[in-house]
Amino acid sequence: MSNKLNNRQTKRYEVLIIGGGAAGLTLALNLPPHMKVAVITKDRETEGSTYYAQGGISAVLRSSDSFESHIEDTMNAGGGLCDLQAATFTVENGPQAISWLSDLGVPFTTDKHKDGKKSWHLTREGGHSHRRVIHAADATGQALETTLINHVKHSDNIDLLDHHIAVDLITGKKLGLDHNRCIGAYVLDKNNMHVETYQAKNVVLASGGASKVYLYTSNPDGSTGDGIAMATRAGCRVANMEFMQFHPTCLYHPKAKSFLLTEALRGEGGHLLLPDGTRFMHKFDERGELAPRDIVARAIDHEMKRLGVDCLYLDISHKSAAFIRSHFPTIYAKCKEFGIDLTKEPAPVVPAAHYTCGGVMTDLHGQTDIENLYAIGETAFTGLHGANRMASNSLLECLVFARAAAQHITENENTKCKWDSIEAWDESRVTNSDEEVVVSHNWDELRRFMWDYVGIVRTDKRLQRAKRRVDLLLLEIEEYYGNFRVTADLLELRNLAVVADLIIRSAMQRKESRGLHYTLDYLQMDDEAENTVLTP
Repeated sequence: MSNKLNNRQTKRYEVLIIGGGAAGLTLALNLPPHMKVAVITKDRETEGSTYYAQGGISAVLRSSDSFESHIEDTMNAGGGLCDLQAATFTVENGPQAISWLSDLGVPFTTDKHKDGKKSWHLTREGGHSHRRVIHAADATGQALETTLINHVKHSDNIDLLDHHIAVDLITGKKLGLDHNRCIGAYVLDKNNMHVETYQAKNVVLASGGASKVYLYTSNPDGSTGDGIAMATRAGCRVANMEFMQFHPTCLYHPKAKSFLLTEALRGEGGHLLLPDGTRFMHKFDERGELAPRDIVARAIDHEMKRLGVDCLYLDISHKSAAFIRSHFPTIYAKCKEFGIDLTKEPAPVVPAAHYTCGGVMTDLHGQTDIENLYAIGETAFTGLHGANRMASNSLLECLVFARAAAQHITENENTKCKWDSIEAWDESRVTNSDEEVVVSHNWDELRRFMWDYVGIVRTDKRLQRAKRRVDLLLLEIEEYYGNFRVTADLLELRNLAVVADLIIRSAMQRKESRGLHYTLDYLQMDDEAENTVLTP
């Protein structure tokens, strides 16, 4: 690389946060004001998964509930793979995180009592034994994200940079230095299509999950596993990538794209129905519609394939119209746009890829294998979710581990740390592509074979087919990447291919059915539960 090819000044920050959802923004706001912080987001400030979260945040907020109960529910939902230390740490720090959000002004829904006092309204979702999900109507993510963004914009030490996408991490090893700390990242500014150099004493991956690796997903377009892929290329271990959660109820409509029908609909009494109007969940689990997501998703998938139908139905019309409109105003309005009146009729639903339970391995501070590199939120593997994430534990994990990482960064601040010399991005040997069709074609092919071969139900033969295809794609993409200037689409495709390979390799290693990994070749669950750890 040659500095003369790019004389733009290196941007320097104490902390570079890649991702502007609940995890990234929470971390930024918990750092001391003297630290200069950059938060980069790929698209608009509100385009991450947090903004679209409907249900809420699980936490022990009533005396009738307990930490022990929340931990037990989490462990049960996780198929024997949850790390008890991580679950305990997360659950016990939950109430404090909720209080912090309340102090910031997040407008959580409340109940008004006869004596005039108010308390937070809590709902119950699949896998929970108590009502412990705090929410802001049915648009919790929107309320949370907009509140956090507002506070970040009023913080003098935080730069919020939208339309920026990270290309790769910069480590001492890559530069041939005598250490392997993470010291920054190359970042594509989509506003001018230049790759800039960002140097930082701490880098935090908070870029979300990888559900866009599947053809059908509830996630926004940016969920392309960027942080997981970059950490893998930098030398971090990843774990449990075979556990991809499929949300049971995505609205089935040609114009709905990826609109989710929150778990809270079933938590408040919604019924899943076959096309003839009969309920079926009791045949699969005694908890019926309140069974964990992996069981509900597989049940829907099974019935759709058995009957040869495109969708099943979710019905809450037996509740009063006033209840539905007050508790689920966003969902009611969105369904009405598509000609579906939830107060009178069921909504058509299908399962869709929803949450990445595996990720970059971290400790309880969010620290990865590489010094000064942190991973938090859906990008990380903390051990909390095990083989299946329990509903509404995701935002909780974002908050708790973001605050823990911020504390660790603050306590270990090195004010005397020298800035290493970083060479600028070199584009001298690449050209603009005249074959963008290669990117779009490979993008489509990747997501289709992942859906067909590495979806809700798997077999060895399907996984082998997927592995052959992803190996070819990785070679094609890397050749293309080496010859042409980077674009956002190319970067996301490159990351998706890496993540797809991680998912396939992890799934091939697990010779059992456990949680979200269900294979027809190994229907039984092993006596001993072990994580799948991939080392670069």
